[in-house]
Amino acid sequence: MSSMQSIYGFNLDSDLVQKFLKDYTILAKNGKNIILCWIPSHVGILGNEKADAAAKSALSLPVTRMKLLATDTYPHTNKLIFDEWQEVWYCCTGNKLHAIRSTVGDYKQKTYLSRRDATLLNRLRIGHTRLTHSFLLSG
Repeated sequence: MSSMQSIYGFNLDSDLVQKFLKDYTILAKNGKNIILCWIPSHVGILGNEKADAAAKSALSLPVTRMKLLATDTYPHTNKLIFDEWQEVWYCCTGNKLHAIRSTVGDYKQKTYLSRRDATLLNRLRIGHTRLTHSFLLSG
């Protein structure tokens, strides 16, 4: 059953449909206008039909069992985590830190700076100083 058919029939067993309905409800409550558009499948497109046939033929091949070390999956897992983290960070454009570092991941602190100096430098960059935030500090 396609996702659109699941949505149309309200098949709530599908995680995808549940996520869609939740996101749709939140966006609609926030005044967003949402238009759904149906996109046809690969039917009738020769290259796509060949790719689909090749993929389906692989289903009949025997599955070869093999051992895989967990450490072999680390690079791929780390990439997936960082990609997900980066997607979340892209949505945080109103965050002052976003202007300083638009990407996530390993941060190499300047070796000549102490932690205190690096903190002071970053606070200056984002405008968090005693001068600009004294009203918060003094209550």
